[in-house]
Amino acid sequence: MNRVGFIASSFLVVLALISSMLFVVDQRQFGIVYALGQIKDVITEPGLHFKLPPPFQNVSYIDKRLLTLDSVDTEAMLTAEKQRVVIDWYVRWRVTQPSEYIRNVGLDETAGANQLNRVVRNAFQEEINKRTVKDLLSLEREKLMADVKRAVLQVVQGAKPWGIDVVDVRITRVDYVESITESVYRRMIAERQRVANELRSTGAAEGEKIRADADRQREVTIANAYREAQKVKGEGDAEAARIYAEAFGRDAQFAQFYRSLDAYRSSFSKKSDVMVLDPSSEFFKAMRGSGTATTPPAPRNR
Repeated sequence: MNRVGFIASSFLVVLALISSMLFVVDQRQFGIVYALGQIKDVITEPGLHFKLPPPFQNVSYIDKRLLTLDSVDTEAMLTAEKQRVVIDWYVRWRVTQPSEYIRNVGLDETAGANQLNRVVRNAFQEEINKRTVKDLLSLEREKLMADVKRAVLQVVQGAKPWGIDVVDVRITRVDYVESITESVYRRMIAERQRVANELRSTGAAEGEKIRADADRQREVTIANAYREAQKVKGEGDAEAARIYAEAFGRDAQFAQFYRSLDAYRSSFSKKSDVMVLDPSSEFFKAMRGSGTATTPPAPRNR
């Protein structure tokens, strides 16, 4: 029984020893083998590899992919005309020489990103100091990014190379600082309000002009209509007078009797009407008869 336990224990120890000597390098990584704190080997090919067990040799990994560094600093920079601007940028970079990177930068990608951020910001500050805001917003912007990339490459490939390659440097935003931006917005709002008030005033003046013209046309139309109505009314009155005159000319007594009936009809239009007249008044002459009126013949007896 003790022999079986010894064999099992030995097998586990051997298995643990072998597993500590094997490691896998991913295709997206560099494998760096350390021997007593010194770089022993840099493995660039993916696959299964061997090393001595710890503490004689250890292994660490560094990403070989294209990395992106975004700006996190919002401190303002001064342009050539002393305007304070804030820029957002990003850098695409990768580790190309792991051994140089570890010796001169650090053991992981974070160390390289921190130092690269400082170098890129200094390069931007130096180049922006030479240019105006107009240059930052025009075609000069491409030249600015190319100059910054060149300055960064001179630093990372200098006397102590970082073992990295800077692929691209890009500006994503250029803006004034918040205090200047608010001032610009206020001026823009004031200008838009001035234009709006000017348009409202012009519209109100045009509205008054249109209303005045409409009122004038209304008065002219009413005056013309009244003139035509009076003309038609006059022609009607003249025609009525002519007809009355013609009727009076044919039978004056009948015409007078007919007009008296119209007067009676108008006077007694309601049952409640009461009139106080002198019996000798000419108003009831047609009802009393006239001395000149012809007495109708008496009816014959049969």
